[in-house]
Amino acid sequence: MDIAAVSMMMSASQLSTNVGTALLSKNLDTAEVLGDGLIQMMEQSVNPTIGQNIDIKL
Repeated sequence: MDIAAVSMMMSASQLSTNVGTALLSKNLDTAEVLGDGLIQMMEQSVNPTIGQNIDIKL
Protein backbone atom coordinates (compact mmCIF):
# COMPACT_ATOMS: atom_id res chain seq x y z
CA MET A 1 0.00 0.00 0.00
CA ASP A 2 1.05 3.49 -0.58
CA ILE A 3 0.98 6.25 1.99
CA ALA A 4 -2.07 7.97 0.50
CA ALA A 5 -4.18 4.80 0.76
CA VAL A 6 -3.10 4.21 4.36
CA SER A 7 -3.86 7.84 5.20
CA MET A 8 -7.36 7.55 3.70
CA MET A 9 -8.04 4.32 5.58
CA MET A 10 -6.93 5.86 8.87
CA SER A 11 -9.08 8.93 8.24
CA ALA A 12 -12.13 6.78 7.48
CA SER A 13 -11.50 4.74 10.60
CA GLN A 14 -11.22 7.87 12.73
CA LEU A 15 -14.44 9.26 11.23
CA SER A 16 -16.24 6.01 12.00
CA THR A 17 -14.99 6.09 15.58
CA ASN A 18 -16.07 9.72 16.02
CA VAL A 19 -19.55 9.00 14.65
CA GLY A 20 -19.92 5.99 16.92
CA THR A 21 -18.87 8.02 19.94
CA ALA A 22 -21.33 10.79 19.07
CA LEU A 23 -24.18 8.27 18.74
CA LEU A 24 -23.33 6.68 22.08
CA SER A 25 -23.27 10.11 23.70
CA LYS A 26 -26.70 10.92 22.27
CA ASN A 27 -28.06 7.58 23.51
CA LEU A 28 -26.64 8.24 26.97
CA ASP A 29 -28.35 11.64 27.10
CA THR A 30 -31.65 10.03 26.09
CA ALA A 31 -31.28 7.32 28.73
CA GLU A 32 -30.61 9.96 31.40
CA VAL A 33 -33.76 11.90 30.44
CA LEU A 34 -35.85 8.73 30.49
CA GLY A 35 -34.36 7.77 33.84
CA ASP A 36 -35.24 11.16 35.30
CA GLY A 37 -38.81 10.72 34.08
CA LEU A 38 -39.00 7.29 35.67
CA ILE A 39 -37.71 8.66 38.97
CA GLN A 40 -40.39 11.39 38.92
CA MET A 41 -43.11 8.81 38.25
CA MET A 42 -41.88 6.65 41.10
CA GLU A 43 -41.81 9.64 43.47
CA GLN A 44 -45.40 10.48 42.60
CA SER A 45 -46.53 6.93 43.17
CA VAL A 46 -45.43 7.10 46.81
CA ASN A 47 -48.58 9.13 47.57
CA PRO A 48 -51.19 7.62 45.21
CA THR A 49 -54.06 9.80 46.50
CA ILE A 50 -52.62 12.97 44.98
CA GLY A 51 -54.70 14.11 42.03
CA GLN A 52 -57.69 11.85 42.66
CA ASN A 53 -60.02 14.62 43.90
CA ILE A 54 -60.80 17.83 42.05
CA ASP A 55 -62.73 20.72 43.63
CA ILE A 56 -64.80 22.58 41.03
CA LYS A 57 -67.04 25.62 41.71
CA LEU A 58 -69.19 27.14 39.04
